[in-house]
Amino acid sequence: MTETLYETRWLKLQRDGHWDFVRRPDADHAVGILALTEAGEVVLVEQYRIPVQRRVIELPAGIVGDEPEHRGEPLAETARRELLEETGYRAGEMAALMSSPTSAGMTAEVTHLFLARGLEKVGEGGGVGNEEIEIHHVPLPELRSWIAAREADGKLVDFKIQAAVWAAGQGS
Repeated sequence: MTETLYETRWLKLQRDGHWDFVRRPDADHAVGILALTEAGEVVLVEQYRIPVQRRVIELPAGIVGDEPEHRGEPLAETARRELLEETGYRAGEMAALMSSPTSAGMTAEVTHLFLARGLEKVGEGGGVGNEEIEIHHVPLPELRSWIAAREADGKLVDFKIQAAVWAAGQGS
């Protein structure tokens, strides 16, 4: 039996038997989007993440159904909406790549990765609310060295970038 030890608007700390874990009160799914431009660039985002106290390079991403107006939204629609909010790009095509537990020992969340193509720049991006998202366009052949340079600068890089590139058959 699962008991809730502590809960805020955004997270619940729960215990099942001997195991403590977190989950979001209204969502157990997230999406990440590998967005590829016609010029062969990967569109990535960068933002400061409080838990790790560093700037992190990531795929555009978001939580599925965490806001009342988006409850029940299909995964691909969440991916389209998050891509637009964070990068200003509208995707002509959105294809599922893979799904995986985000961190199976710590959270019930499952991340669903998508491939976005046929991108059209229709907005500024940068996120919503208090998000301060910086957008990067990285030529796919330079991705590995670009990531290494960002890590050398002290930034963290989310491994889901490489997983999505591999799943899309774009990696070497």
